[in-house]
Amino acid sequence: MPGRLIGVGVGPGAPDLVTLRAARVIGAAEVVAYPALPGTGSFARSIVADLVPDGAEEIVIEVPMTRDRAPAQAAYDVAAERISAVLEGGRDVVVLCEGDPFFYGSFMYLHARLSGGFACEVVPGVTSLTACAAVAGRPIVARDERLTVLPGPLPDEVLRERIAGAEAVAILKVGRHLARIRSVIAGLGLTERAVYVERASLPEQVVLPLFEAPARAPYFSMILLTKGGDPWL
Repeated sequence: MPGRLIGVGVGPGAPDLVTLRAARVIGAAEVVAYPALPGTGSFARSIVADLVPDGAEEIVIEVPMTRDRAPAQAAYDVAAERISAVLEGGRDVVVLCEGDPFFYGSFMYLHARLSGGFACEVVPGVTSLTACAAVAGRPIVARDERLTVLPGPLPDEVLRERIAGAEAVAILKVGRHLARIRSVIAGLGLTERAVYVERASLPEQVVLPLFEAPARAPYFSMILLTKGGDPWL
């Protein structure tokens, strides 16, 4: 019988936010795959380093982070071929994914390539969205509020339009886009309603009002914005 493809969310970074199910699946894995930037260690693997069994076969998926999507797609093509060979040999492959596999998760690209030919399972993880809200002490939405989730690389005019029409907003993948996102929010008069969070749940996490945020931001950063009052009161 072919093996199973198992996507496992390992959460936002703190090892103790890994779920019990994820820990059980990783601890029993014979083959573990995970993404990494070329020439660097894998953040996903570092979160669960103590759970990966000694002797497990490891497949490193080197994914370049570029504006052009073609190099990353090619990397997933290569990874899918390697993983497919293992699955066809009858062994399961556990794929580690930061956060949740289906919330901006890298695993979804392998799922799209392999789910048609192999049995697939997904173990959900704590998302960066909920982790940022927790460390910021900011409820995301309440009652009938709508949440709008936006990726930071969107053009200014798109961000402006969608923030203007939203009630509560989470902007992910802030990174090098921080300055212009902050400018868009300031232009809408909403700076005082926004909080900046980077590396949520890690020892080096930062939580600040947006107007106090640093000039530069890492990729793992987020802006949470609530336009109304405090609807949970």
